[in-house]
Amino acid sequence: MLKKMMLMCALCFSTNLMAVSLADSHSERSDCESCHKDKKPSADYVFENQQCVSCHGEMKTLAGEAHTKHDGVLTCTNCHIAHQEKAPADACKECH
Repeated sequence: MLKKMMLMCALCFSTNLMAVSLADSHSERSDCESCHKDKKPSADYVFENQQCVSCHGEMKTLAGEAHTKHDGVLTCTNCHIAHQEKAPADACKECH
């Protein structure tokens, strides 16, 4: 019973963490130009995706089956919407 309660607490806590937008969590560490050229999003997000890879590594090297399965098919910004409070798993519904 205690294990179930601990698991539920952990899940609730992790959901609250996802409520913070990706941009907010990154801007705490650096400025807008660390992700955007000239502080503005590009039309095709190529620059932004390159910045993701430069900090976090290529998708095939990241933890989680979702990263390895989609390597070469999707880019970071397909799932990780920086300026919206949206969990990456929400993007799965668009294709699956």
